[in-house]
Formats: sequence, structure tokens, C-alpha cells
Amino acid sequence: MDKKDFLKWSKKYDKDQGWWTQKEKELGAKFRRTKVLTREDLAQVVEWKFKDAQNKKSKVLEQVAKNDESVLTRISSQVFSVASSDAYRMENLTMLQGVSPVLASVILTFFDPKQYGVFDLHVWKALLGNEPPNLFSTSNYLKLLEAIQKTAKKQNLDARTIEKAFFKKNLDESS
Repeated sequence: MDKKDFLKWSKKYDKDQGWWTQKEKELGAKFRRTKVLTREDLAQVVEWKFKDAQNKKSKVLEQVAKNDESVLTRISSQVFSVASSDAYRMENLTMLQGVSPVLASVILTFFDPKQYGVFDLHVWKALLGNEPPNLFSTSNYLKLLEAIQKTAKKQNLDARTIEKAFFKKNLDESS
């Protein structure tokens, strides 16, 4: 795909996923402004990611509700405020109860869409081919993120734009 294709597919994602796009913008703006994540924020991230997967959403919401608010604030403040590596950010976020590498990728994407994209099977397939066993690990996200960032740099676009385009194109063409 070229830059025009990435922009076209990303816009198609935004158009077709209106609620998700709006919620992402709201939460991202809040994270950038406050530089912390509350339990309520985390619940909204879970709602965004698992909106159409009721059972999964309920289980994850139950887990994230167990997080101590002060621990959540401390960890998220470090992740959002300290210039650090992607691996450091992922390791810290996944220390929180109920926060998998997938959910951590959503948090980071909302906070910094220029540098991050959501960890998703469709994007993995588009960029890296067949998924390995135990796909949804931090190390695999870092591999995918590197591929997303490399493509974003080459196209002079945000990582999130690249990721949304690959997601939407792969999703539409596989259904």
C-alpha cells in the first residue's frame, strides 16, 4: 500500500467505527492531559476493546476492578510521564490486574497514536503473516510495533493510521 491507500483505509475505519473512534479521541485527550489512568478510565478502555465480546468484557472488567487506585495512578503516571522504552511501558502496564499486552497496546495507542498501534490479529497477518503460537505476548507486540513504526516512518504517517488501515483492509477483505 502507498500513503494514499493508508489514508483511505484509515478514514474508512473511522467512518465505519464511529463510536470507537469517538471514544478513542476522548480517552486519548484525557490521558495526554492528566497523564494518569484511573480505574474508571481502565474500565472504559476495556469497554472500547471488548464492546462486542460480552463474556470477555465481563471477565476483564472484573479483573481491572481489583486494581488499587493509588497503584494504578503511580504506574500509569510513570508510563505516561517518563520518557522510556516501549518494552518498559508494556511491562509496567501489564503488571496491572486484567491488563494484557493487547489492553496495554490500546492504552498506549490512545495516549500516543503517533508512536503506537493496537495489537490485533488482522494487523499481524497484514504485516508479519501467519501468527505464531501464543501470539498475544509482550514480545510479539514489540515485534509488531516495530513493523508498524517502520511503515509509519516510511509513509510519514502516525503509527495508529498505519495500524487502522491494515486492520480495516484485512478485516474487510477476509469477510
